[in-house]
Amino acid sequence: MAEHLASIFGTEKDRVNCPFYFKIGACRHGDRCSRLHNKPSISPTLLLCNMYQRPDMITPGVDAQGNPIDPERIQEDFEDFYEDIFVELSKHGEIESLHVCDNLADHMIGNVYVEFREEEQAARALQALQGRYYSGRPIIAEFSPVTDFREATCRQFEEHSCNRGGYCNFMHVKQVGRDLRRKLFGHLHRSLRSHSRGSRSPSPYRRRGSSSRSRDRDDYHDYYYHYYRSGSGSRRSSERHRSHDSDGSRRRRGRSRSRSRSPVREGSEERRAKIEQWNREREAAQV
Repeated sequence: MAEHLASIFGTEKDRVNCPFYFKIGACRHGDRCSRLHNKPSISPTLLLCNMYQRPDMITPGVDAQGNPIDPERIQEDFEDFYEDIFVELSKHGEIESLHVCDNLADHMIGNVYVEFREEEQAARALQALQGRYYSGRPIIAEFSPVTDFREATCRQFEEHSCNRGGYCNFMHVKQVGRDLRRKLFGHLHRSLRSHSRGSRSPSPYRRRGSSSRSRDRDDYHDYYYHYYRSGSGSRRSSERHRSHDSDGSRRRRGRSRSRSRSPVREGSEERRAKIEQWNREREAAQV
């Protein structure tokens, strides 16, 4: 029985655990989902909820004042954001991948996924993000069960054939330019590779190979085989029989609809200094 439950864990056949939360770390039903959301207590991946605020988030291609926005400006704004997040979080460890959702649904819009090389690095980053702000908005961060982004991303979107648009329940990953990606990941991997050869703590969410970073679904099955045998997986939601596909959408959280931006594009150092100043002012006000 335990082997059967482990084999179907995270699939549509699993009537206990939410497959969307398992694969993507987010579910449109939220706390009202009829299936369990097993939130990890440790993971190499962090989710920064609804963090990226694109300039045209109200109406695509138009800013808050109703003026058309040049697509190049939108991409520049995004790459500024991407670089800020990468540089700040890389202080806590080596970043394996950084993904920003281009979806429009409430539970996925602006979500940022940061995968570290080590779980301890992710834990340090999570601790450092507590009480922090970005662009005047609080950062909401948590551990995510996602470690295989091939299962989380929408293949049809990558092939420009997704007919669900921004409301698809799989990740539509917003891309950065090749030069920026090479600048960020190439430099960091070269500078930190020699410092990350030590021992690594085992994780129920991923197994690290000595010669590759591939994820093995057997890791999940092994973990949840013991999970069910211990009795931890015997719980049921009080709404167990409610259809998972029923309309459980929630109202969107209040968001700042406009972003005050200078007509002159700021440099990376200026933006980071401004962010640090915001956090210092916030901390001083709380004392």
